[in-house]
Amino acid sequence: MDNKEVILLKKALERQKKARIQAEKILESKSHELYNTVHHLKQENSKLQHLLDEKTSELDGAFINIIDPYVVMDLKFNVINMNNSAKDFLGYDHTKEEINLAKMVHKEYVDYTVKSFNFLIEVGTLKNYRAKIILRDTSEKHVQINANMIYDPTGKPIAAQGIIRDISQETEIKHLLAEQKKQQDIIVENSPLGIVLSVDGKIIKANPSFSKLVGYSEKELKKLKVSDISATDTSKATQDLLDKMNTGKLDNFTITKQYIRKNGTILHAKTNVSAVKNFKGEVEFQVAMIEDISKELEAEEQLKASENRLSTLILNLQTGVLLEDEHRKIALTNQLFCDLFQISASPEELIGADCAISAEQSKEYFKDPEAFVKRIDEVLGNQKMVVGDELEMLDGRILERDYIPIFNNGRYTGHLWTYQDVTLRRNYKRTLEAQREKYSSIIANMNLGLIEVDNDDVVQMVNHSFCQMSGYSEKELLGQKAVDIIKPLDNKIVHEKNQKRLKGHSDSYEVKIAHKNGELRHWLISGAPRYNESGAVVGSIGIHLDITEQKHLQLQKEQLLKELESSNRGLQEYAHIVSHDLKSPLRSISALASWVKEDYHEILDINGQNQLQMMQEKIEGMDKLIDGILNYSSINSQNLENEVVDLNSVIHEIREIIFIPEHVNVVIMNTLPVLNSDRTKMHQLFQNLISNAVMHIPNKEGLVKVSSEETNTHWQFSIEDNGIGIPKEYHEKIFKIFQSIGEGERSTGIGLSIVKKIVDLYAGDIWLESEENKGTTFYFTLKKNL
Repeated sequence: MDNKEVILLKKALERQKKARIQAEKILESKSHELYNTVHHLKQENSKLQHLLDEKTSELDGAFINIIDPYVVMDLKFNVINMNNSAKDFLGYDHTKEEINLAKMVHKEYVDYTVKSFNFLIEVGTLKNYRAKIILRDTSEKHVQINANMIYDPTGKPIAAQGIIRDISQETEIKHLLAEQKKQQDIIVENSPLGIVLSVDGKIIKANPSFSKLVGYSEKELKKLKVSDISATDTSKATQDLLDKMNTGKLDNFTITKQYIRKNGTILHAKTNVSAVKNFKGEVEFQVAMIEDISKELEAEEQLKASENRLSTLILNLQTGVLLEDEHRKIALTNQLFCDLFQISASPEELIGADCAISAEQSKEYFKDPEAFVKRIDEVLGNQKMVVGDELEMLDGRILERDYIPIFNNGRYTGHLWTYQDVTLRRNYKRTLEAQREKYSSIIANMNLGLIEVDNDDVVQMVNHSFCQMSGYSEKELLGQKAVDIIKPLDNKIVHEKNQKRLKGHSDSYEVKIAHKNGELRHWLISGAPRYNESGAVVGSIGIHLDITEQKHLQLQKEQLLKELESSNRGLQEYAHIVSHDLKSPLRSISALASWVKEDYHEILDINGQNQLQMMQEKIEGMDKLIDGILNYSSINSQNLENEVVDLNSVIHEIREIIFIPEHVNVVIMNTLPVLNSDRTKMHQLFQNLISNAVMHIPNKEGLVKVSSEETNTHWQFSIEDNGIGIPKEYHEKIFKIFQSIGEGERSTGIGLSIVKKIVDLYAGDIWLESEENKGTTFYFTLKKNL
């Protein structure tokens, strides 16, 4: 290395040292400046955080009840605060992690978001900002945000707050609607049918197909009304239908009408009009779909002409058809004709055959061959239409034949024969006639009076029984007004029933009738309208039953019931009087016996005192017997005072008032029902049965069980004891009055009779199951709704 190079390297090294020193100075200066800046930012951030905390604490009270997501962020989109709704919606929690809202904005909306945020800073408020965001679960949502700025005391913006609303579904719906509208527009524009929208008859839109049909452009059509391009012969009918549509009577209708094209020609079109209504149900506009049917009408006219020609040749396909020309050559026939005459050849093979020869060959199939041929010659000679000729065949069939001559411009060109097998119809007619005669005979001789009248009550037909019931002959009744001859005591009811017949109503009613001999009779009448073949009411039919004897029996029954009621009242009064008269001497005897026992206590021996005690017991038994008779006689349906009775409380009351030995328990096994019944009768019923049960249990542990169960129509009860039981021979006897088991002094023989009578009052039954020394169960039923 030479000296020059060394010198250059030394100079370069010096320059590098100077540059490094200069750079260190600059770096030190910048470091100091950066430190000051950082320190300043920390102070400012501390102030900002303090302000935001103040603002946030102020806003927390206002927004604590906001349902929608609410967010507070700084000017760099970092979340400072959010409510629970925002946490749930966004999927983030600002208390657990840092959140930057800018990162959640979909890339398609980034530029729009920047512009909107700048607008927010500039104006202070941002309304209806809409964008797509990506949530934590990576799902995409369309949102609408209303936001405003938060300022420090100097007016400097420090943060922003906003409410987020999820509009994903709304956006999707709008998108779908837009797509549907686009599709509808495509369909309308490309539809082969003409489509017109109109309001109050004025055209507001028409598709290209309609413009093409009428020759007007859409712009020209929008200046016209539908009536301007409608022919006068159909415009009135269309307007009537439109009026009904505007009043809500029609939602749509179809009409064939004529339109006037721009060149003056007529367009025949089928028009379907539908109403489009708003949410109030008011018609906003009409949509009409127009289809050109000019070619269809032309084809229809041609078809009708063809059908007219064919109908001259063939009356119906269910008939044997033979078409002959003027020379009696077969021009047309069908398979049914071949089948009727058992012709083996096909219809096509018969064309051109000579019918004169065929008639001679086939005459042997008929019952009168010569008459068959002669009749053909006669009909052909007259050349006049013949309908309903009957032909009897050897095999028993009956054919009906029609002849139709065919003329073309007045010239005879042939004729048409039609044959139909009417064997079944004729046989049915004969059977029907026989049935008619049979039922006519039944009607004429039945015990019920039958009469037919027309709508003016004029008699058309009566049977023999009716004549006997009324006393008038058939001749006297026919052609006369029924009400004038029969003379019911109440003409008004007969008139009302006749009016009902005209309306098609049938019913039955009773009426009083004056017989021809003047005797009053009671009739039960069943009337029904009489119809003709077309279903119109032409009169009425009445079936009459003389119920005079039944009426008399009914009156006798009512009289007997009144007498029975009077007798029952008398018996009840008599029972009360007798019980009072019987109890009076009993009380006197009881008092005398007590006085004798008290006054002569020291004189009487034990035997005498026992006899006096027996006398008192007999008096007590007699008193009970009188009370039992009185109770039994007073039990009837007329003195029932029904009320809501809880049988559970009834059993509790009975346990409180009757004597129950200490070793016996009365138990309710299940909750008893609440009945609409007479409380006193229910007490008598259950008290008699429970009293009987508790007094006949010698076991150390006596048990009486009361239970119930429900059937469809009744309540069924049971009272079961574990007592001595009842021998089978007494099962029927014990329910009869004054009948008891054994010689017990306490039994009057009336208690179970009272029970039976109460059960009968409530349309029930009573029975028992018992086994000696094992116990007895009494069962009884009471009807639910009496």
